[in-house]
Amino acid sequence: MSWGTELWDQFDNLEKHTQWGIDILEKYIKFVKERTDIELSYAKQLRNLSKKYQPKKNSKEEEEYKYTACKAFLSTLNEMNDYAGQHEVISENMTSQITVDLMRYVQELKQERKSNFHDGRKAQQHIETCWKQLESSKRRFERDCKEADRAQQYFEKMDADINVTKADVEKARQQAQLRHQMAEDSKADYSSILQRFNQEQWEYYHTHIPNIFQKIQEMEERRIVRIGESMKTYAEVDRQVIPIIGKCLDGIVKAAESIDQKNDSQLVVEAYKSGFEPPGDIEFEDYTQPMKRTVSENSLSSSKEGKPELKFGGKSRGKLWPFIKKNKLVSLLTSPHQPPPPPPASASPSAVPNGPQSPKQQKEPLSHRFNEFMTSKPKIHCFRSLKRGGATPEDFSNLPPEQRRKKLQQKVDDLNKEIQKETDQRDAITKMKDVYLKNPQMGDPASLDHKLAEVTQNIERLRLETQKFEAWLAEVEGRLPARSEQARRQSGMYDGQTHQTVTNCAQDRESSPDGSYTEEQSQESELKVLATDFDDEFDDEEPLPAIGTCKALYTFEGQNEGTISVVEGETLSVIEEDKGDGWTRIRRNEDEEGYVPTSYVEVYLDKNAKGAKTYI
Repeated sequence: MSWGTELWDQFDNLEKHTQWGIDILEKYIKFVKERTDIELSYAKQLRNLSKKYQPKKNSKEEEEYKYTACKAFLSTLNEMNDYAGQHEVISENMTSQITVDLMRYVQELKQERKSNFHDGRKAQQHIETCWKQLESSKRRFERDCKEADRAQQYFEKMDADINVTKADVEKARQQAQLRHQMAEDSKADYSSILQRFNQEQWEYYHTHIPNIFQKIQEMEERRIVRIGESMKTYAEVDRQVIPIIGKCLDGIVKAAESIDQKNDSQLVVEAYKSGFEPPGDIEFEDYTQPMKRTVSENSLSSSKEGKPELKFGGKSRGKLWPFIKKNKLVSLLTSPHQPPPPPPASASPSAVPNGPQSPKQQKEPLSHRFNEFMTSKPKIHCFRSLKRGGATPEDFSNLPPEQRRKKLQQKVDDLNKEIQKETDQRDAITKMKDVYLKNPQMGDPASLDHKLAEVTQNIERLRLETQKFEAWLAEVEGRLPARSEQARRQSGMYDGQTHQTVTNCAQDRESSPDGSYTEEQSQESELKVLATDFDDEFDDEEPLPAIGTCKALYTFEGQNEGTISVVEGETLSVIEEDKGDGWTRIRRNEDEEGYVPTSYVEVYLDKNAKGAKTYI
């Protein structure tokens, strides 16, 4: 089968078909190019997606990736990044092996097609020229033959006419012979041109056109083969990355299989373990025994007749004090332990501004106290954390013991890294200085003295910081040999040996400034011990700011612990307003402060003072 023999007369159709074949090839190139763009865009989106969910450095998210589930997710992100890289490889290989190659081949194909059809058109033009010559000689031969016939007829007419002279007859005869000779010459020329045309036509249809069409056929077949090979390459490019993509997917599966729920649970324990003991049971408060409650209310005034020493142990009470709110704990340690006395009979309590509420209103329901305990967060483990202000203490004393130990250990490790970094820098500067000393032309050694002194000073400062944090860490871990009796007693509270004391105070107090607790007979001695234990913790505390002033309406003799005596008409500073229990905390001369009954004073709060509330 050959286009030269089968399609000898389809030159125009073959020209259209070959152009269509080139268009198909260009369309396929465009398809592959768009596929490469999609692969690049997909890879870019995958990389952006992986980057978007990567943990940010030095952030809280980075700490979360210690869990195996988060580690598996991080591995998935990394594998997806590699997965995106394989799609980039697909795009690059398709571009280099298909798009670029086919675009170059299309240019060559167009040039070859142009050359073949140029030869075909040239052959067509040649045969058409021969045909025109043949037609021209044929028309000339025909014309000469007609002219010869007319000349012959004219001669015969003249020769038959007796009236025509002999000269005219001779002239007609010569003209007839001339026309006849011209007809013979035209016949010979026409015959020669015809033979030559037939030869050219045979060569055209049996040699030139078949050869040209054969070349066009081969060109078209090469195009078809090439596009098939490109499609195979298209598939092979995808197939080459399948093993690596499979490894990426296997990595994701392996990361998923590495998730250990038990390990994550243990990490949660390590991250949030406070080191506190669970609270014990809350004692039943028997309101049917008024005598017992009366004795409990007077426990501080009759403390000398009670038991002289504290009793620790027992599981009936737990450690509630770490969970008690800050203001309640301060009130527990410093406020008076009896209900405020009524004002003198000269004036009814209702006539006095800010008069105290009744004891029944002060009493907080047991269910409310239990709910408050269950919902409060264990933010206090050391009384240093009672310092006013929201800033985190340097020694992390606002954290539970276990979390404090971890924070201190992390701080020590960070400081050691900084020390090592500064030490390396100092060594480098020292070596550079030695080089300058040996080769003065390289630099001035004295120019490094300031930097060396600065680095040495930084190292010393970091070492002092490290020693300070190591001391705190040793204190938390119980490794300091010179621990005070106070610290041992506090440590005993953490171990669950003495927490009953604070718990008893927190649970049984009835008339503290926040009106949330009741007392028992041994409370006064317990509070004295607690005050001794924790006084050192507040020695360096700044005094509370004044939130207003007050004027004493009556004389009050402060005989109980935590109260202060006032004289009628005296003006004092208010540092803590009445919280609903009938007591107001005041200060005199910046060094003497205590509680007085709210009904004994007239309070003027400063609206601009921090923490002040407006009385209505």
